[in-house]
Amino acid sequence: MTKDFLLSIVIPVYNEEQNIKPLLQNLLPIIKPYRHEVIFVDDGSNDKTVIIIKKEAEKSQNIKLIVFQRNFGHQMALTAGYQNASGDCVITLDADLQDPPNIIPQMIDKWQKGTKIVYAKRERRDVDSSFKRLTAQLFYKYINFLSDSPIPEEVGDYRLIDKSVVEFFNSLPEHSRFLRGLTAWGGFSADYVFFKREKRFAGETHYTVSRMLNFALEGITAFSTKPLRLAIYLGFLTSVFSIFVIVVKSIQHFILNQGDWLPGWASLFFSIVFLGGVQLITIGIIGEYVGKIYQEVQNRPKFLIKEKINL
Repeated sequence: MTKDFLLSIVIPVYNEEQNIKPLLQNLLPIIKPYRHEVIFVDDGSNDKTVIIIKKEAEKSQNIKLIVFQRNFGHQMALTAGYQNASGDCVITLDADLQDPPNIIPQMIDKWQKGTKIVYAKRERRDVDSSFKRLTAQLFYKYINFLSDSPIPEEVGDYRLIDKSVVEFFNSLPEHSRFLRGLTAWGGFSADYVFFKREKRFAGETHYTVSRMLNFALEGITAFSTKPLRLAIYLGFLTSVFSIFVIVVKSIQHFILNQGDWLPGWASLFFSIVFLGGVQLITIGIIGEYVGKIYQEVQNRPKFLIKEKINL
């Protein structure tokens, strides 16, 4: 296979000062046989991450840096990387070395055989807690149940995409960027390279439980209107249930002469709380979609770039 192509590596970083040098020590020998560029996108770090990358960029024009004005999120950092990448193919990976660079040649090999998207799929993730593995499984099961475009399970943002896919991403006007969903939604040919997930080299994960929940909600509402339909079904079932309770209680009281209306305060309280919960859930679902419309109408920039190095 020819090596006469440009490989772009996009790496979003946020407070990864301890991981930059070990990552480059692992990554650069692997991509050395190819013409390449390594684009770091700093998502508002407040440690020495930017300083360390700048020093590395002084040593090589192939190492490039985009610095955000503030934190805009992981998906926006990837978006900025795609918009500034010049490669014939682009690989995105995290800086914590949980995404092993040694499978990059396998990904390139599959791409050169004609595959537009090559996912790095986690064959084993023993290093993750049982809670994280369980929540990840539930996330993919639930989002694929709701979505019209199924997302491959056990894959993250470690993937290779062809230049045509990058151009497709860059042409999309939407501000809500759930890239895992967009990758699958485009319908491009895809294949997999399997790897064993490693431990994080240094530092702590930036994906807290709240961030994972927000990420899951973003993914669900970005690619499906089924939650709105489910809210309708839930409201319908609640109404049927309420009518059923009224009919049963009326028969007991007027026909069978069983029980009294006054002692039924418990069932009344339950019904009010249940109906109130359903209403709040429904309003919340509608509000989430209205919020997305509001963001799109504002049409603000997806991110603000403070500085570029070697770009």
